[in-house]
Amino acid sequence: MSIAENRKAAFNYFLEDRFEAGIVLEGWEVKAIRAGRAQLLDGYVLIRDGELFLVGMNVTALQSASTHVRPDASRTRKLLLHKDEIRRLIGKVEQRGYTLVPLNLHYKNARIKVDFALGRGKKLHDKRDTEAKRDWQREKARIMRHENK
Repeated sequence: MSIAENRKAAFNYFLEDRFEAGIVLEGWEVKAIRAGRAQLLDGYVLIRDGELFLVGMNVTALQSASTHVRPDASRTRKLLLHKDEIRRLIGKVEQRGYTLVPLNLHYKNARIKVDFALGRGKKLHDKRDTEAKRDWQREKARIMRHENK
């Protein structure tokens, strides 16, 4: 079950390998995410000191958050992944110019997980091609609907 999605990721990047990781959250963040107050639009995954961090994910605190907690909506959150997978990602990101893009936040066995992908940025002409293909698919579906009537 998806909580939040980054719909622009497939438009802005060529996505290759997908990964699923756990995410280190505080209590107020879990409550806010369960209430649907998370956004991944400006997020990206950063590799620092052999660890993965999710930067730019916005989690808006609930009004009922405790008074002794100081919520930071866009703090850096650590991702949990096996060491050999992290090493493989480090090699690909450093050598070939790839980036790690978060795709969605979802539940798995009552835990909140994040899917991210190894992506290469699209140029402007690639984005135009993607838009043209999408428009053609939409037009083709419209023509088929009118043919069947």
